[in-house]
Amino acid sequence: MTPVLRPATADDADQVAAVFHRGWHDGHRGHVPDGLTQRRTPEAFGARVALRIAETTDTTVAEVDGVVAGFVMVSGDEVEQVYVDRAWRGTGLAEVLLDEAERQVAEAGHPTAWLAVVVGNARARSFYARRGWRDEGDLPYEVVALGERFTSPCRRYVKDLARD
Repeated sequence: MTPVLRPATADDADQVAAVFHRGWHDGHRGHVPDGLTQRRTPEAFGARVALRIAETTDTTVAEVDGVVAGFVMVSGDEVEQVYVDRAWRGTGLAEVLLDEAERQVAEAGHPTAWLAVVVGNARARSFYARRGWRDEGDLPYEVVALGERFTSPCRRYVKDLARD
């Protein structure tokens, strides 16, 4: 597997949304308010991703054999989204994507990156800790889904990106 990292285009939106939907539910179901889970539909992810790709250039996809296997979204110093589709989990693709996100944050001039991880997502929390991210404590993460506001119980992870 040799992933190709590249900026997402409008043609990628459906695949990115599908990866995002599956991954979000894998990591969040049972760990966030039920009303939020119910509002995280394929259509909601589709609309969100299409708008994001159309309005910004902050989504990077990892393409494997012509298929979007994962993606990252970076906004300023925040690594906002890191998702790898189920078939590519455990292949090292998450590491490749996280390295790219860290590179983008550092290249933008930020000495430190941060991200939010839902408290109950032990797999993601363990992954970030292995990659040198440190847990800095509770972060009640405010989200709006289909017009309703929710608070997701998250932890704030940070990583110093100082380059030698």
